[in-house]
Amino acid sequence: MIPFTPLRPNREAALPRANPAAKLGAAVLLMGVVFISTDPVTPAIVLAGLALATAFSGLAPGVLVARAWPLLVAALAVAVLNTLFAAEQAGEALAVGPLRFGSSTTAAGMALALRLLAIAYAGVLAMATTDPTDLADSLSQQLGLSPRYAVGALAAARLLPVLAAEWQLLALARRARGVEAGRSPLAAAQLFFGQLLSLLVGTLRRATRLALAMESRGFGSLPCRTVARPQRLERRDWVLLAAAAGLGAAALGISVALGTWRFLLS
Repeated sequence: MIPFTPLRPNREAALPRANPAAKLGAAVLLMGVVFISTDPVTPAIVLAGLALATAFSGLAPGVLVARAWPLLVAALAVAVLNTLFAAEQAGEALAVGPLRFGSSTTAAGMALALRLLAIAYAGVLAMATTDPTDLADSLSQQLGLSPRYAVGALAAARLLPVLAAEWQLLALARRARGVEAGRSPLAAAQLFFGQLLSLLVGTLRRATRLALAMESRGFGSLPCRTVARPQRLERRDWVLLAAAAGLGAAALGISVALGTWRFLLS
């Protein structure tokens, strides 16, 4: 097992230097475009644009893929399950061994998987390149959130690497005790959910202690707080928002031009 290390992007890269509010706004724009579109072309174009944006993240693409592999597995599972267990196999019949699939149903499953990947990766790219302290400062200064919620977001972001490290610690503790699933998928699933329950219990206890500590130090007791690190929207932040809007518009325009675009409620 490889020890967990938090992501540390190069601070000189373009995305880590951008304002967190601008990155969240860009991510929300792209998520909205993908959410309202049920065709496979729109999320595929957005994913291609996000892949290009990875070059400006200050992180190696291999590192992001290694950390985001659960998203790939989840997207594949969504595509397979929505194709296999669809109420109706519409479209031209496709044969894979003894199984028969409809081409339209398969395309719909692939579109749903691409939408999931695009929405998740937009959020991952925004959060992986954002320092939690900068995020809290930007939430209170640019978005006008209450300090109680801004500091809560800071605490949550700071605890994500801690939870990942505790997950690995639980796995190593079980391995040291000789708890192994062997080749049984059922035993592996049972061990996984047991480990997940242990992590949940530890997380609730940590959250309770953290909440009491923050209350005792006066967090959220006053309607306003002083600003130690001013955050400003600069020219590069507006460029980022414009680039996200342009990518979303291009994805929609190309999809409409190809005749594949479908609205969510249609």
